[in-house]
Amino acid sequence: MGAQENRTLTIKRALVTGGGGFVGKVVVRRLLDLGVETRVIGRHRYPEVEAMGAKCLVGDITDETIMAQATEGVDIVFHVAALAGIWGPWNSYYETNVLGTEKVIDSCRKNRVPMLVYTSTPSVVFNRLDICGEDERLGYADSFLCHYAKSKVMAEKMVLAAHSPGLYTCALRPHLIWGPGDPHLLPRLLASGRKRQLKRVGDGANLVDISYIDNVADAHILAAKNLADRGTAGGKAYFISQGTPVNLWRWIDELFALMDIPKIESAISFGTASRLGHMLEAAYSLLRLKQEPRMTRFVAEQLAKSHYFSITAARRDLGYEPVVSTEEGLRRTVQWLKSQ
Repeated sequence: MGAQENRTLTIKRALVTGGGGFVGKVVVRRLLDLGVETRVIGRHRYPEVEAMGAKCLVGDITDETIMAQATEGVDIVFHVAALAGIWGPWNSYYETNVLGTEKVIDSCRKNRVPMLVYTSTPSVVFNRLDICGEDERLGYADSFLCHYAKSKVMAEKMVLAAHSPGLYTCALRPHLIWGPGDPHLLPRLLASGRKRQLKRVGDGANLVDISYIDNVADAHILAAKNLADRGTAGGKAYFISQGTPVNLWRWIDELFALMDIPKIESAISFGTASRLGHMLEAAYSLLRLKQEPRMTRFVAEQLAKSHYFSITAARRDLGYEPVVSTEEGLRRTVQWLKSQ
């Protein structure tokens, strides 16, 4: 599209798909704090979300009827819901992440919802190489080591292609989201550390982006404000992070030390980890095992290689700044973890 039109929309009502999840719940809280009437759609009721003041609708985002009901009368949809993970059948990822996103877009169009903010992932550009400070000009990956990444590429492309005068869209790509309330990343790390099962993969020098949960929620609100006002973010994707990468293994060691977990002493080369992952994937597929292998080629890549990105575009277009520093975020997170 050419020059963006001046936008004067007011956000009074919002829908958050996946609003009972880690990211969605904090986005809901931000919206309610801003006085936005907020509804959530998910496969279950979320008493904690309802207690905050949001309305919960129970249903699947692939259901046209429930999505028509969910999007009726709202000014913006935050499409956060997704099937995450690195293992499982393609059909599951395709149905939730691709067909689900298609239904969200269709429902926005049918109910004339003017704005859509999509929660994507940097996995859409992972190309099996070190990524050091690249920006959004980096192209999509064209080969994939997990179904999640492939499905998110397909979904993000649909969202950005849907950008039009009647539906302004943008996508956010936060990397390795963590913080209080994290049900996935940190609990798995800590459990592996306590069992002394975690090995350093590679030479331990790789730098990675991480994203504190409150900063990620801020990015969603800023993206919405841009679409409602200037609209310069329309049709674009943005990397979101703390702004400065961390040495992955030193950061994990620091977290472990604060949680009284022994430092990681053992290591494995990237090549060995990748070969092990390949063998385990083949074995698990042959035996049709549903649980995730302890090592996969995707995990080996993530643990051994650098992957951090420029957030210049998010700063310029959205006014995004990682308000909560990595150090402060770690302090808050450790306090929360110790309270559990």
